[in-house]
Amino acid sequence: MKVTSILGSPSLRSRSGALLQLAQARLQPHATTAEAITVRDLPGQALLQAEFANTEIQAAIRKVLEAQVILVATPIYKAAYSGLLKSFLDLLPQDGLRDKTVLPLATGGSAAHLLALDYALKPVLSALGARDILDAVYASDAQIPTVEGRYEVDAEIGTRVDQSLRSVIERASQYRAEAEAARERDAVLARARGTPQPPWLGHSVRWAV
Repeated sequence: MKVTSILGSPSLRSRSGALLQLAQARLQPHATTAEAITVRDLPGQALLQAEFANTEIQAAIRKVLEAQVILVATPIYKAAYSGLLKSFLDLLPQDGLRDKTVLPLATGGSAAHLLALDYALKPVLSALGARDILDAVYASDAQIPTVEGRYEVDAEIGTRVDQSLRSVIERASQYRAEAEAARERDAVLARARGTPQPPWLGHSVRWAV
């Protein structure tokens, strides 16, 4: 299956990033392609001014459109997901998440911010066409403590990630068959046009940042 992750944290090191890495690790054995979008690394002016012609913006949007599974991770600030993530989601086509499975992941200072997923993030994902939204995983700061200079995700949170991703992993063979059919179709079209095969036809599993 084709997996793309979106990290909406403005920080270089973040709890939401650690939570996302855990979900990525769980899906890695089942992914045929694995791409990552770290929104803070996109060109700021192009992002804020919605410069769709920017090549980095185009590449990021393409990663989303080509994916079958999307992981969306964000810190929660004042009962809302990050403005950085909003800036990127605003660039996606109106149906950019249609026919995709989406797992929302979020972190915040306390359990009081949990409802921000239901009242702020999920409606936006639905507005972008997502219908298969998995049970969101929210972790408080206390559940992702700093251990020897790095964030460690609590075992309870890891179990919840596993539970949310269970249905995706069970469908891995279906996703794999769909991806193989798409690769064969693209290969046939490339041969018919006499053009080289596109690079995504090869097997590639990586979390590029």
